[in-house]
Amino acid sequence: MWRRQFSSTATAINHKKWDAVVIGGGHNGLTAAAYLARAGLSVVVLERRHIIGGAAVTEELIPGFKFSRCSYLQSLLRPSVIKELELERHGLKLLSRNPSSFTPCLDGRYLLLGPDKELNRSEISKFSVNDADAYPRYESQLESFCKFLDPILDSPTPENIEGASSFGDKMKNKLYRSSFWSGCLHRAVSLGQKDMVDFMDLLLSPASKVLNNWFESDVLKATLATDAVIGSTASVHTPGSGYVLLHHVMGETNGDRGVWSYVEGGMGSVSLSINHAAKEAGACIATSAEVSQLIIDDTGAVQGVLLSDGTEIQSSIVLSNATPYKTFVELVPDQKLPDDFLCTVKNSDYSSGTTKINLAVDKLPKFDCCSSNMSHEGAGPQHAGTIHIGSESMEEIHSACQDALNGLPSRRPVIEMTIPSVLDKTISPPGKHVINLFVQYTPYQPSDGSWEDTTYRELFAKRCFSLIDEYAPGFSSSVLGYDMLTPPDLERVIGLTGGNIFHGAMGLDSLFLMRPAKGWSSYKTPLRGLYLCGSGAHPGGGVMGAPGRNAAHVVLKDIKKH
Repeated sequence: MWRRQFSSTATAINHKKWDAVVIGGGHNGLTAAAYLARAGLSVVVLERRHIIGGAAVTEELIPGFKFSRCSYLQSLLRPSVIKELELERHGLKLLSRNPSSFTPCLDGRYLLLGPDKELNRSEISKFSVNDADAYPRYESQLESFCKFLDPILDSPTPENIEGASSFGDKMKNKLYRSSFWSGCLHRAVSLGQKDMVDFMDLLLSPASKVLNNWFESDVLKATLATDAVIGSTASVHTPGSGYVLLHHVMGETNGDRGVWSYVEGGMGSVSLSINHAAKEAGACIATSAEVSQLIIDDTGAVQGVLLSDGTEIQSSIVLSNATPYKTFVELVPDQKLPDDFLCTVKNSDYSSGTTKINLAVDKLPKFDCCSSNMSHEGAGPQHAGTIHIGSESMEEIHSACQDALNGLPSRRPVIEMTIPSVLDKTISPPGKHVINLFVQYTPYQPSDGSWEDTTYRELFAKRCFSLIDEYAPGFSSSVLGYDMLTPPDLERVIGLTGGNIFHGAMGLDSLFLMRPAKGWSSYKTPLRGLYLCGSGAHPGGGVMGAPGRNAAHVVLKDIKKH
C-alpha cells in the first residue's frame, strides 16, 4: 500500500526545473516541502527508500504487526507545525498515555508516574515522602525552562549574515539579531535571577548532579535520568547531560507539557500526515529516488542533484534532510567547500550507543512486582507507558555506559520498553502485541565481535530478553519474531551517520549557534542555494519538525530578496 501510494518515476520528476528540491523524505524534509509548496513554490522531495518517513516510519515487517521501526513516541513535534499544517485534519491522531512511566524493581516494588499529580505523590511516597513533595516543584521548574526556550526552537538562530550582502540586508539581519536577543533578555528577566542560575546549572551539569540535588530515592532518579542519556553515548555523570534531560521534556501532547504519546498507526502516521499536507499544497513526493551527488557550478552555486540512476533534477535551491556528514562529505563534490567547514563537519560527534528491537509477541508481559489486581490477562496501568528495565539506580545506567566505552555491548542494558498496541488497536492482530525496545548501550564496532555476525546479534537480543525475564518471567517465550537495528543498521537502513538518532550529538558544543558548525547555524551553507533542514541543524534531534519549518522560512525570505 505504501509503495503504491508514494512511488514516483524519474520521468515524472525530471521534466522541468523545480523551484526547490528536498533531499530525504523524513518528517523534516516533508515539513520543509509542505511550507515551501504552500508558499507557491514547485517542490519535489527525493526519498532514497521505498517508503517515506525516515526515522519516523511504520513498517509491517512481520505479517499483521506494524512497527514504529525507529522513533517510537511523540511529544516533540512543534505545536506550530501541527496547527499550521493542519495535521489532525490530515489524519494525525495522538494517543495519550496515563500513567506514562513504569519502573519495576527486583525487590518487588515498582514506580508509576504520569500526568496525574495525585498518582505521582502516592507512588513516589512509597520510596520517599521528601521526593513526593519535591517532584511538583521539579516539574514546575522544568516547565518554566521549556517556556523560556520555546521561541528559540521555533526561530532561526541569530546568525551573522554570511557573504556579500546589500546594506539593506545587513540592516535587516542586525534588527533580527537585536530583536532575538532582546526577547531572550526579556524572558530571562521574567524568569528571575535564581531560576536563570538554576537553568545554567542544568545546561552545564551532569544529570546525576541535577537529580541528586532534587531527590534522594534511587528509583525515581534513575527513571528520570533515562531522559538525559536517551540516544546518546553519554553517562548520567557526563557534564551537559542535564540539557538532554531538558530536551526530552520540551514537548507536549494536546497542550499537556512534557507528555509523550503514541501515534495511531505508528510513527509513520506523523510523516504520512505531513506528506498529505505537502501533497495537498502541490509538492511532489518521489520514493526510490536516491541522490548520489549535488550539482554545483564553478561559482559555488547549486544547480540541482544527480540521482543514482543518472537522472538530473534541476533546481537552484536544494534543502538537505540528510545528516551533515552525508550532505557535505558524501553528496557535495570534492573541492567545493571551505576546508575549515569540512573539517568541522567531519570531526563532529556522530557516535551512537543505540539499538532498536521491534518485537511481535503473543501475550503481554506479567511483571512479578505487580500486585494480583494488576496481573490479570488484560492490559494494566503498568503496560500503558514507558517501562524502564535495568534502571533502578543511576549507577546501573553508568555501568551500562562504561561497558560500551570499553567497546562492549552493555552486560545489563538500559531498556525503554513500550507496548503501543495496548492503546493502538490498528497495529497488531487481536490478542497479540507490538513491543518496542530502545536499548543502550551498544558500540558501533564492538571489540568482542561484529554486528554482521548473525550469532553475535542473536546473543545480544537474547541478553535483552533475558533481562526482561528477570522482571517479567516468561517474556522470552512470548516472542513470535523480532527486527533489530544496531548502530550500523541505523546508518545503512535509515541513513543516520554512525547510527546517531539526532544526526549528531546534542552536546552543548553542538547546539544553537554551533549546530552544525560555527558561523553556519541558520540553515544556510557555504554553497549558494544549499540549505540544511534536518536534525543536524538547529534546534536538533527528535521528531520536532522545527528544523524543516525554520529552514523553509529562511529559504522563502532569501527568495524575496532576489
